[in-house]
Formats: sequence, C-alpha cells, structure tokens
Amino acid sequence: MNPVLLIPLLISLAAGVFSANSLAQERIYRCGNEYTNTVPDAKSRGCKLVEGGNVTVVQGTRPNASQPKQATAAPQSGSATGQRIDAADQKSRDSDARRILEEELKKTQARHDELLREYNNGEPEKQGSEARNHQKYLDRVAELKASLARNESDMAGIRREIGRLGATPAPAAK
Repeated sequence: MNPVLLIPLLISLAAGVFSANSLAQERIYRCGNEYTNTVPDAKSRGCKLVEGGNVTVVQGTRPNASQPKQATAAPQSGSATGQRIDAADQKSRDSDARRILEEELKKTQARHDELLREYNNGEPEKQGSEARNHQKYLDRVAELKASLARNESDMAGIRREIGRLGATPAPAAK
C-alpha cells in the first residue's frame, strides 16, 4: 500500500477511536453531595443528571475516630496543658535561655570581629587568582559586606531576645 494513502487512513482511524472514547462517558447523577453513575439507584433517590462536562470526584480521607488519643506518659508543664509553672522553674528556664543567648552573642561577636578583619574597610587582601580576575575580587568583597550586614542583624536580634528576658545585653566587643 502507498505510504501517502496510509497517513490519512491512520488519521481518520485515530479520530474514530477518540470520538468513541468521548461517547463512552457514562451519565453522571448528583444526589446531594454524592455522585453516582448507577441509573436505578439515581432514579430511586431522585437524583439530577449532571450536564455540561465530565465530573471527577476524589474521595477524601476521614479521620479515624474509633481510636482515642493516647495520653503522654508524664504531663508536661506549661501553658500547653493549662497548668501554671512555679516561679523557681520559670527562673531556671529564664536563666538557661539567657545563658544560651549570651553564649550565642559571644560567638556572633567573635565572627563579626573576624569578618571585620578580613573585610579591612572594604579593601581585603587579594587571594590567589583574584590578582588576575578583578571580578572575583569584587564578588568576594560584596559577599564579605553582605556577611557583615547579616551578622550585625543577627547580633541585634540576639540582643533583642536578651532584652525581652529582662537582662541587659553584653557590651559589644569592637
């Protein structure tokens, strides 16, 4: 058979298959919030025929209400259970939080000092290939500047958190 005549034949055959699939769509009936394609069931329940397009229904998952929530082994203290924390526990927690924040502030200040030394007032020493590639040097200077800004922002945030705990922030080391 001639290949030129074969192409239109295949196209018309494919069109016939696709049109048969579109006609094979069953009628869908809506019964309140439910959908069905069973005609006797739909007629007995007084369902309405859905027209104007295909309907896709995805079943949702329902929570398993038959299993009760398990209680924790030891009741937690704090506002989650509605119990008040005694003053000694709260003081202990506050002092732990303050100590952790102050340690974090010291680390951040040390990193800031290191970045300032490396930045060298916007003129850090050139490294290796930066002598031949000035753009690499400029990129590193910009990255150092951005790191300094982020670090200063981190220190300000830590100082705010320490201030919320009622402690005076440690003096900035410069």
